[in-house]
Amino acid sequence: MNQLDSIIKKIVSLEEAKELVSEWKKNGEKVVFTNGCFDIIHKGHIYYLAKAHDLGSKLILGLNTDASIKRLKGENRPIKEEESRALTIASFEFIDLVVLFDEDTPLQLISTLLPDVLVKGSDYQIENIVGAKEVLANGGEVKTIDFVEGFSTTNYVKKM
Repeated sequence: MNQLDSIIKKIVSLEEAKELVSEWKKNGEKVVFTNGCFDIIHKGHIYYLAKAHDLGSKLILGLNTDASIKRLKGENRPIKEEESRALTIASFEFIDLVVLFDEDTPLQLISTLLPDVLVKGSDYQIENIVGAKEVLANGGEVKTIDFVEGFSTTNYVKKM
């Protein structure tokens, strides 16, 4: 399989992800889940995602669709369309799967996949993280990761 095919293969539907997660868990893998827009990739994203992967052995990223981002961030976003964002994220070696979601929150993804570890940035309180109740009720963990100061897509958009 060539490099591009192996990257594209990581971008899956929720049903495909569910099957893979089941297989991974049977094989003793610790599945980590995080989500976001990942519009303009920067240093903060790389640090965050690498640290998220270190919390387990497989990392799934729930990626907001273009329509979802427009509802959340306004008509001028996203900067890059979902296919470009998905390919970029899937190209990172520490990302095992990318699943796009069109809802405003990843609750359906989290409730379906029930990862072992749910991760968000430390700007969230654990009790306010979407899907935390479901993951904790299933015996999983909810963790937060500190951001790298000064790096945000919003700051880059302002510069442009």
